[in-house]
Amino acid sequence: MSGEFDPKTTALLLVDMQNDFLHPAGAYARGGAGAAEIAALPEKLKPVADRMREAGGWIVSTHFTLVPGKDGEPFISPHLKQLRPFLRKGDFEPGSFGQDLIEGLAPADIKVEKVAFSAFYMSRLEWVLSRAGIDHLIVGGIVTNGGVASTVRDAHVRDFHVTVLSDGCAAFSPEVHETNIAALKSVAGIDTCADVIGRLKS
Repeated sequence: MSGEFDPKTTALLLVDMQNDFLHPAGAYARGGAGAAEIAALPEKLKPVADRMREAGGWIVSTHFTLVPGKDGEPFISPHLKQLRPFLRKGDFEPGSFGQDLIEGLAPADIKVEKVAFSAFYMSRLEWVLSRAGIDHLIVGGIVTNGGVASTVRDAHVRDFHVTVLSDGCAAFSPEVHETNIAALKSVAGIDTCADVIGRLKS
């Protein structure tokens, strides 16, 4: 692709780059759920975030959240409970270390809690993006076939221009990642982290 990105109306959307997913002391590490490609993402995304800040653009992070109910026990959807039986009280809790953006990518200009795959579902994401004057999202994070794909498709139907970082997203298998990146070409531009860094004008 060609052309520069205007940082004034562009945000790097970091999908679920949270301690409970990525930090050695997080919930997923405790449960033995991880992948080398996912672990490598912070190092790949940091130069993009640094360049976005230098150019005056926005950093927006989404935060998967397990909302606590009575006695602090979290509401966990049946499919997630079956997939990740190790999740427990305190994991992804609002305001907790685990729910927060990992240190290497912090701080974010805007943080948005989410309760499902798409960061637009029952959240304030669309509202804050509109108020900030953001119409272009550069998307990276996890997982490609879950939070990333769902958020990108919902952004597309809301008339946001979307660029997906092909090497700034990951899934639990390379094959799943590649399949979903290919599928997103119908609703988003696909660029590498290096390409995006080069296209962000000062």
